[in-house]
Amino acid sequence: MNVDRLYKKGLRLEYFSTVYNILEAIVSIAFGSIANSIALIGFGLDSIIESLSGLVLIWRLRQHGKIPKAAEERLEKRATKFVALTFFILGTYILFQSVKKLVFAEISDPSLPGIIIAMASIMAMPLLARQKYKTGKQINSKALVADSKETLACAFLSVALLLGLGANYLFGLWRADPIVGLIIVIFLFREGWKGWKETGEEK
Repeated sequence: MNVDRLYKKGLRLEYFSTVYNILEAIVSIAFGSIANSIALIGFGLDSIIESLSGLVLIWRLRQHGKIPKAAEERLEKRATKFVALTFFILGTYILFQSVKKLVFAEISDPSLPGIIIAMASIMAMPLLARQKYKTGKQINSKALVADSKETLACAFLSVALLLGLGANYLFGLWRADPIVGLIIVIFLFREGWKGWKETGEEK
C-alpha cells in the first residue's frame, strides 16, 4: 500500500473514531444525567475530549504536504495545549462531583444503557487502536501512534466504567459510581499533563 493510501486509511480511522466518540458522548451524558451517574457523565465528557483530539489529528493528516512543516507543528502545539487544558477543566469538575456524591451520599440509579455503552466501547476500541497503531507505524506518524494509545486507554477506562455501573446495577453498590468517577479524574489529569508536557518537548 502506497503512502497516500495509508494517509487516507489513517483519515478514515480518525473520522470513524471522532464520529463514534461524539455519539458516545451524547448518549453517555444523556443517560448519565438520567441516572445521576457521575461516572457515566465523566465517561461522556472524556469522549468529547477524544473527539476534539480526533479533529486535531484529522486536520494534521489532511495538511500533510500542503503547508510548511514548521507551521504545521506550531498550529498542532496550540491545538494540543487547548485539548490538554480541557482535560484539566473537566477533571476538576468530575473530581468535585465525585467527592460531593461520596460525602453527601448522593445515590446514583442503576443504568443498564450505561453498561451497554461500556461493553460496546470495550469491544470496539481495542480493534480501532490496533489499526491506528499499525497505520501510524507505516506512515511514521507519531501523532497517530500516540492517538492509538489513547484509544486503547479508553478501552481500559470502559472496563472501569463497566465494573462501577455493574456493581451498582447488580449489587446496589452506589459508591462504585463516584469511585469510578475518581478513576476517570486520574486518567484525565494524566492525559492532560502528558499532552501539555509534550508541547514543550520539541523546540
